[in-house]
Amino acid sequence: MIPGRPTQDGDGVKIHRLAGQRLHQVLNPFLMIDEINSDDSADYIGGFPEHPHRGFETITYMKAGHMRHRDHMGNEGVISAGDVQWMTPGVLHSEMPEQEHGLLHGFQI
Repeated sequence: MIPGRPTQDGDGVKIHRLAGQRLHQVLNPFLMIDEINSDDSADYIGGFPEHPHRGFETITYMKAGHMRHRDHMGNEGVISAGDVQWMTPGVLHSEMPEQEHGLLHGFQI
């Protein structure tokens, strides 16, 4: 059992990260498992501005709220509660909330 640990990523977004240094020692290839779950917009409003992904895949499942995923090649979409998105991002990628208040809850692998 590996417990999630509170941390911050992006522009100060509060998340719980299941994968970290300990888990990466036993996993190959690299695996990231993050959860965002807050009804306080201060915890998520900064989102995850444009950042490099070097082409790796993301799978995002939203339980509540709305997030916009976008890459530098013009690929984008909004995912909402109950949606799953598999994305092969370009070199630069962003994930930004599409709401200013309310519950935002989702997972990304």
